[in-house]
Amino acid sequence: MIKSAAAIAFAFTASAVSAQAPRPDQAEFRALYKELVETNTTLSSGSCTLAAERMAARLKAAGLPESQITLFADPAHPKEGGIVAVYPGTSKTLKPVLGIAHIDVVEAKREDWTRDPFALIEENGYFYARGTSDNKAMASILVDTLIRFQKSGYKPKRTVKIALTCGEETNGAFNGAEWLAANKRDLIDAEFAINEGGGGSTDGNGKVVEQAMQVGEKTFGTFRLETRNPGGHSSVPRPDNAIYQLAHALVKLEAYEFPLEMTETTRTYFREAGAGRKDEIGAAMVALSANPADKAAEAVVNKDPFLHSNLRTTCVATMLDGGHAKNALAQRAGAYVNCRIFPGHSVASIGDELTKVIGDPGVTVTAIPPLRPSPPAPPLDPKVMGPAKKVAAKYFPGVPVVPAMANGYTDATFLGAVGIPTYGVPGIWGDPDGNGVHGLNERIEVRSLYVGRDYLFDLIKAYAN
Repeated sequence: MIKSAAAIAFAFTASAVSAQAPRPDQAEFRALYKELVETNTTLSSGSCTLAAERMAARLKAAGLPESQITLFADPAHPKEGGIVAVYPGTSKTLKPVLGIAHIDVVEAKREDWTRDPFALIEENGYFYARGTSDNKAMASILVDTLIRFQKSGYKPKRTVKIALTCGEETNGAFNGAEWLAANKRDLIDAEFAINEGGGGSTDGNGKVVEQAMQVGEKTFGTFRLETRNPGGHSSVPRPDNAIYQLAHALVKLEAYEFPLEMTETTRTYFREAGAGRKDEIGAAMVALSANPADKAAEAVVNKDPFLHSNLRTTCVATMLDGGHAKNALAQRAGAYVNCRIFPGHSVASIGDELTKVIGDPGVTVTAIPPLRPSPPAPPLDPKVMGPAKKVAAKYFPGVPVVPAMANGYTDATFLGAVGIPTYGVPGIWGDPDGNGVHGLNERIEVRSLYVGRDYLFDLIKAYAN
């Protein structure tokens, strides 16, 4: 196969990054990254507060004044603190740009991992450890960016802020982004924010084939479905039965398809990403972007589970329980249903829709805390997308940058709810297998981290100016 000049240029650059010894600035960054990765920030036994304090110490050592650094922690959650750092701009009229990253990580058991999950190990072109990708790569880059600004005496027009927070990975835990939005809104005020959620993907052989800017995401809602019954002896079955009643409700939910919806972002994604696929699904994506009522195109697109979910709210049963004895009629049966909600719909409205679909007053539908906000998707803003594409042309020549909506959710939910549109930026890339994120032996390609660092540094400068 003949490669384009752009692809050859990128491959050469990426190989050079991997093969050469790190530049002095990269070696400094690696030490910062290593310290953050090796600071255990799991909810069970770690401390985000300690990680934030260590990043504050590095900022101070670089010369950032203490007045521009805010460490915070809720007294009820002393180990789940975070940090906000501010690098002032020269303009009195331009609003700041904010970079956010969570520093808490998913639990990791040493006995399950090939390597120690809390020791940074470089092996075969990858960094291995919990958090190497999600999300201490971006958190380290944000801190490193302010250090580079401070050391070089850089004078941006916009003020640049960063916020490293805890709680994104554990539903129901103290969430630093939520706390800042509710209690320190002025501290994090910005025209827009950048976050995780975007990034690149490879063909599985190290070639970056796409970069994405996350523009909008679903929120989630978990509902408890429950039926109750007087019960009795199993030798005398009743015509009404708690387990069967619940089962009938779940069958109705299984058969229900939420209607197709599109935002400006998803319509653009389907058009641009579909055009690049060169297959049946790609053609159907383009057709659907032009006409969302095209049922034939929708049927083809729905064959792809991700794309099917990207077009609508989805709800699925995830847990079941019921009964109290093997020889007794159940007095209670319950199920948990997890919904991923298309932007613009509240958790309450989806609960009402589930109740309507089930159509049985004997089945209660209760939303389970925490109840997340569901802000509308941020605009597909040229002043956000434009610089991302321009900088990408330098680092990833010939690679498209497409807007995309996430089927999951991030801390962007909390910022969007208080009026700060938040975007998941391109740059760092991952492999098709997911790089062990949330699973075993999490890893990130070394060149992805270093090239992604340079990309994000240049992108923040572009936004700041």
